[in-house]
Amino acid sequence: MTDASNPIDLAVVGHTNTGKTSLLRTLLRDEYFGEVADRPGTTRHVESAQLLTETGQAILVLRDTPGLEDAMGVLDYLDQLSPPQERHDGPDRIRMLLDSPESAGRFEQECRVLATVLETDAALYVIDTRDPVLPKHRDELMLLAACGRPILPVLNFTRATLSDTAAWRDALARLGLHATVDFDTVAPALDGEGQLLDRLALMLDHHAAALQTLRTDLGQQRLRRLQDATRLIAELLVDAAALRLPCSQDPTDMAAITLGLRKRTRDREQDCVHALLKRYRFSKMTFPHHPLPLEGERWGMDLFNPQALRTFGIQVGKGMATGAMAGATIDVLTGGLSLGAAALLGAAIGGAWQGASQWGKRLVGRLAGNTEMTVDDPVLHLLGLRQLALVRALECRGHAAMRPIDGDLLARMAPPEPALPAEPAAETAVTETEGQDAPEGTPPASDALPEPLRRLPPDVQRMLDEARGHPDWSSIGEDPVPDARREALVGAMAQALFAAL
Repeated sequence: MTDASNPIDLAVVGHTNTGKTSLLRTLLRDEYFGEVADRPGTTRHVESAQLLTETGQAILVLRDTPGLEDAMGVLDYLDQLSPPQERHDGPDRIRMLLDSPESAGRFEQECRVLATVLETDAALYVIDTRDPVLPKHRDELMLLAACGRPILPVLNFTRATLSDTAAWRDALARLGLHATVDFDTVAPALDGEGQLLDRLALMLDHHAAALQTLRTDLGQQRLRRLQDATRLIAELLVDAAALRLPCSQDPTDMAAITLGLRKRTRDREQDCVHALLKRYRFSKMTFPHHPLPLEGERWGMDLFNPQALRTFGIQVGKGMATGAMAGATIDVLTGGLSLGAAALLGAAIGGAWQGASQWGKRLVGRLAGNTEMTVDDPVLHLLGLRQLALVRALECRGHAAMRPIDGDLLARMAPPEPALPAEPAAETAVTETEGQDAPEGTPPASDALPEPLRRLPPDVQRMLDEARGHPDWSSIGEDPVPDARREALVGAMAQALFAAL
């Protein structure tokens, strides 16, 4: 049985540059542990870290070791130190090597690894499955087996195109190693940690209870991360839906208020992105080079760009696609204008007038001097879908990943861009929704990615409609005020978003 003062001790071993430090980064959820680089011999010393439960109990100690580089030479030297006819067992032969002059000379690096394995309960042998199986790998496993400790081969980079896990499993079976675990440190399976702990429990049955405790705790931690993430998204959506900026009918004022509304919404989305990265223990460099909105293709393009809406499968009409104030809805505070005057103003602002129809027939024909600018429903849906796509990407990302998340991955999390009909060069008036919505595409098949989300749940839309009636609920509005009903609605929305994930 494992207690807090005597955690399970594991050596992480393998050939040079197979992803040993990467494994620790992903298990520890720490992208700064050690040094990871695409060159041999990055780790030169033994480094260790503890894998803790959420209450701080240390269950595992993981020791990162230098790469093995000359196992064949070590085996030959061992035969000189202890000829086979002397019949020393494996651990005694390894100790003879550690006591020899070469332990501080030619084989210093290998001896550091072997000394670590002798001190631990088991070894995780990390394999880059993109590499071919070579005699040097067999020599390494024979050398490690001489330490007399259980060895669990960890198959890394299994999702890479050049990965050949079948060849590696066959080679390992020939050496008597039938228990293996797939664990891609860049894109681990959602239950990758659990699978690794299950294999260890089979090998270290006297530690099975402690490993099960850790497995359960890690599952609870993931659940809480998802709950926290969906609450962050719900807070963002309520802030954006409740945002109302007063505006006159002067075109210059309307243009300035529209820009202000966009900036507040974009900045609030960026705050949410940073909060999600922090909750998943990733740095801002995981999503670099762009405070939102983006100028290029990353992150689904600009938040208020109609093409971004289409990329995420959000239906838009021609007015929304061509209006200069796309993404903004005009709300009426007082009546007074005729239907004809309202149509003329709608023509001036393109797609913005379409949003007014969402507020019921009472708004049609009653546009007057005092108005408010709000964020349109399609943009709210884009906000939610982009954050949910990011959460899915973070869930599938290991802390050893070195390439930043980009729009290509998020596009695979969202529906593919649909084919769009040709749009007219210009439209001068829109008095009602014209044309047909862009068709939805068919998501690409992928075993590594979940089914893409095409829209927010209906319950979320109803909650957004309620939030629109409470401008004081928006933390980015003019006069935010704490409200118990807002907190309850954010909690309910978070639950609906959690169910959608």
